[in-house]
Amino acid sequence: MNQNDPPQVLDVVLIGTGIMSATMGLVLNKLQPDWRIVAFERLDQIAIESSDAWNNAGTGHAAFCELNYTSVRENGSIDCSKAFKINEQFEISKQFWAYLIDNKIIHNPKDFINPIPHISFVEGAEDVDFLKKRHQALTQNYLFKGMAFTDDAEQLAAWIPLIMENRDPSVPVAATKIDRGTDVNFGSLTRLMFDYLDKQDRTHIHLEHEVIDIVRDDFSDNWRIHIEDLKSNERKAVLAKFVFIGAGGGALYLLEKSDIPEASGYGGFPVSGQWLRCTNEAVINQHHAKVYGKAAEGTPPMSVPHLDARMIDGKPELLFGPFAGFSTKFLKHGSYLDLFKSLEMSNIIPMLKAGWDNIPLTQYLIDQVRQTDEERIEALQVYYPAAKKEDWMLQVAGQRVQVIKKDKEKGGVLEFGTEIVNAADGSLAALLGASPGASTSVSIALDVLKKCFPDELKTPTWQAHLKDMIPSYGLPLSKDETLAEFVRVWTEKSLALVE
Repeated sequence: MNQNDPPQVLDVVLIGTGIMSATMGLVLNKLQPDWRIVAFERLDQIAIESSDAWNNAGTGHAAFCELNYTSVRENGSIDCSKAFKINEQFEISKQFWAYLIDNKIIHNPKDFINPIPHISFVEGAEDVDFLKKRHQALTQNYLFKGMAFTDDAEQLAAWIPLIMENRDPSVPVAATKIDRGTDVNFGSLTRLMFDYLDKQDRTHIHLEHEVIDIVRDDFSDNWRIHIEDLKSNERKAVLAKFVFIGAGGGALYLLEKSDIPEASGYGGFPVSGQWLRCTNEAVINQHHAKVYGKAAEGTPPMSVPHLDARMIDGKPELLFGPFAGFSTKFLKHGSYLDLFKSLEMSNIIPMLKAGWDNIPLTQYLIDQVRQTDEERIEALQVYYPAAKKEDWMLQVAGQRVQVIKKDKEKGGVLEFGTEIVNAADGSLAALLGASPGASTSVSIALDVLKKCFPDELKTPTWQAHLKDMIPSYGLPLSKDETLAEFVRVWTEKSLALVE
């Protein structure tokens, strides 16, 4: 179709081919098979930005090991509400993925998910006490059943031999461990879902097609999407009844293009990432867990250290990090002008206020950028005392854009989660932010349905399809042990997470 042809009218346009667009597209395809769904991706491959295995922690964030999802209240008790919510959201994702396996949409779960213990490790008397209280609080809920706690050095050496090797025995240490943790290759999962979608008659994926503008159509209630074919330099347009902007860091700029009032005041703060990647197979083969520590005092949640066993492209890997950096790019394959192009009159003040209120974050990023190779190895040796520099190399990770939004009291605040911004009429939605987005992608897709398709969501057909895909849909797993047990037995068997 060239520029002079009348535009196609599509039911759904997905912008970006990451895990969120794949999930949104597949859910909508199953709910409404007659809808025409088209995805546009400016790169020449699917899922090579934030969803890619090297750019994504792949933890399968279930709050089993991430200490920042539990906080200490003023009275000293542990607030587990966020951990319970995130764990339940991950269980929802597992249900959808099990449905994909059971229905032969994806054939081999080992292509994207594998079981691995999730461990939290701390040192020092104060943090050991915190971890013990956290364990006691979490294990009162069925979702965290089976989590073990120990401060015994011999048991710890069996769980995490690398971390305990050459460690000072005079410093108190402790860990919790749960065996039902997972490692997820979100890049592989995304490609498997898009492979299925691309084979459906009414769904198409266009690579090397960049969306350059999104405007309301003058003659209908649809959106006019202007696209450039990057191979031919040809420009064209399509009309869409619903637009989902799942373009990772690029979502903010496209959201601003739409000019919906709901987007006013949103800004973005880009943060780049790096890992130390182990190159010694003998070391890799000694570590079989995802071990998360506690972020240093005054550092942001993104700085939580973890020694992370991964399975990437069928090969065991071992990573340590993350190490942060700063770049004005919003995408790994983006432009250094991204940050400046996102500036508008409506978001300059919120961004300045958020920046002023987060000076420690700015200092943290400056310190991270200035780090030498030796300093990164020293950071690793705090966690793995016997680590040798020659066994590790620097691996560039993904680019994240933290959300900045207006705040009545502070002017602007920096958010570390994910946020859905949608048009009032439900015709457009964008996903902004970072972790734990990939792990909670199915819950996010359900939230988009609530915001953008409220009438369709009430129909018996959609309700039945959603119950088929997600048996616990609409029911609280964290408050229903029988349902949670049923769901876990089914998903763990279907996803080959148990023998």
